[in-house]
Amino acid sequence: MAVRIRGRQPPRPTPVAAGPTTVRPAAVPAGSPPPPPAAAPAAAGGGGAAIQPPPGGYRRRPPATPGQLVARALGASLLILAITALGFVAWVGLFSHLHYDKAQLNAYDTLRVELAMGTAPNGPTVPNNPAQLLPMGAPVAVLSIPAIGLRTVILQGTTSSVLEDGPGHLRDTVMPGQAGVSVILGRQTAYGGPFGALASLVPGDPITVVTGQAVASYKVIDLRRAGDPLPPALANGAGRMILVTADGAPLEPSGILYVDANQTSKPQPSPGVVLSQFLSPTENAMSTETQAWLPIVLWGQLLVLIAFALSWLWTAWGKWQTWIIAVPTVGFLVLAIADQATRLLPNLV
Repeated sequence: MAVRIRGRQPPRPTPVAAGPTTVRPAAVPAGSPPPPPAAAPAAAGGGGAAIQPPPGGYRRRPPATPGQLVARALGASLLILAITALGFVAWVGLFSHLHYDKAQLNAYDTLRVELAMGTAPNGPTVPNNPAQLLPMGAPVAVLSIPAIGLRTVILQGTTSSVLEDGPGHLRDTVMPGQAGVSVILGRQTAYGGPFGALASLVPGDPITVVTGQAVASYKVIDLRRAGDPLPPALANGAGRMILVTADGAPLEPSGILYVDANQTSKPQPSPGVVLSQFLSPTENAMSTETQAWLPIVLWGQLLVLIAFALSWLWTAWGKWQTWIIAVPTVGFLVLAIADQATRLLPNLV
């Protein structure tokens, strides 16, 4: 027979509702170091640091359409064209002077060595090879005019590219210091403007020229322009030098200025000159070099390609990364085009 034992039944557990559980941290004794920070939860599916979500508002740059690339390239081309025009003005007014200074330094170093070794040119041919004409731009003499503070190296030839480096000797005339008429052309404004102050000379001002033959001395007799009377005929065996440059406002020539100076020292014999029929038309006063169009067109084509490349980089990389590449690249090309464009100007400007 079953026996039922009466007594108190154990209490039933009270159901607890699901929800967040608050855990009260244990008290930390005074003076104890702070507990280490809790470790970041591991990424789902394996160990390692959790991948952080991208910052709010981030969006991948959408790719540009062909139409957008063409529009940006055209805009960049117009901007580069405007920069090229400003670069031409900056080159003529500022940077061309630096080009002149550097070219003069190199020419003076070369001529100084040749004078010391006795191999400086005294005629139209190479000293050690009479069958070869002296190269264009070779240094031949040092010209000094104290009245205007000028000391410059004279180069062989009078093309626009030669006159970028300094005054040039007209090849169908005798060398400075020799018996006969020697003609020297120089720029008025651009590339240092070495002859820019010739208009301030007065009769009697001295001029000195150092060549491989001697130190020649001259004295200014007159300044003349188109329509003025010519100087007296040169006596047999005498020497004269004519300095030629542009006349009028800077970069706006109204004519040609001539400075006639008679030689006061003993003229040296001349080995000869280059015949006039063998001179290029680009060596005449106020002439230009049309050959400069070819490099200008080639540089311009390269600028167009760079404009398209920069438009693509603007979309692919971003604004500031594109600027970092564009500034030195476009700056170099702009100055290169400006240097070639000055050859299209009259060679005395």
